[in-house]
Amino acid sequence: MKPIAVLYATREGHTRRIADEVAHVLAGHGLLPATIDLVHEPDPGDLHRFGAVVVASPVHAGQFAPEVIAFARKRHADLDHMPCALLSVTLSEAGAERADTTPEQHAKFVADVNGMNEHFFEETGWHPARVKNVAGAIAYSRYNFLVKLVMKRIARESGGSTDTSRDHDYTDWVALDRFVSAFAEDLLAEAREADRLPS
Repeated sequence: MKPIAVLYATREGHTRRIADEVAHVLAGHGLLPATIDLVHEPDPGDLHRFGAVVVASPVHAGQFAPEVIAFARKRHADLDHMPCALLSVTLSEAGAERADTTPEQHAKFVADVNGMNEHFFEETGWHPARVKNVAGAIAYSRYNFLVKLVMKRIARESGGSTDTSRDHDYTDWVALDRFVSAFAEDLLAEAREADRLPS
């Protein structure tokens, strides 16, 4: 099979960790991942040299990373003809996954996440068939004073920790691995089916 592109943008480094985990899981299924940072390489060239594409983006203040938005706008026609998956990394998903929320709070967090995704789809014209919402992290140690205050307020609203003495990781790594494994198995099944078809 062709390599699988794992494209991402990151600000504090957490989405890079997620992209690295995606690559690790794909490799565990015998696939060849090619990880590309869209911040440093905004144009990854001919996408058809890849067998599939996974895009991971942090979402801040309701907006996907500008590099991911620009990439999806420019390449959505190519992406629509390839197996693709989108990972939306946001603190609102951490709120949606909390077990101690009221039904009203849960519904609000879910609506927030879905609204961010829908805005991204409309903004870029790309509607990936597979979407995984991933709870992000709060990297207090990497924020300046002002950003730390803003993130503390956001954390309070989403039920996250306001303890600024350390960073907080809310990603469900097991759920992420399951999603990527299912994607990998689908790709392998499609490849096996293609091999059985007469040329």
